[in-house]
Amino acid sequence: MADRKSFPLRLDPAVHTALQRWADQEMRSVNAQIEFVLRRALQQAGRLPTAAVPSTEHRESKEE
Repeated sequence: MADRKSFPLRLDPAVHTALQRWADQEMRSVNAQIEFVLRRALQQAGRLPTAAVPSTEHRESKEE
């Protein structure tokens, strides 16, 4: 697995609560949910390099 970058993130409490509920429904941590949402937004905007796409996610998108 590639190295991970850690940094502090300040969120509005209402945003954090909404992310927590969403993450719970998806059975993810809040951190994983934030990364999921950011990665999806970057992909949709065409700003995520192919090397940054996890192998399972990349493979699934090719099978569709």
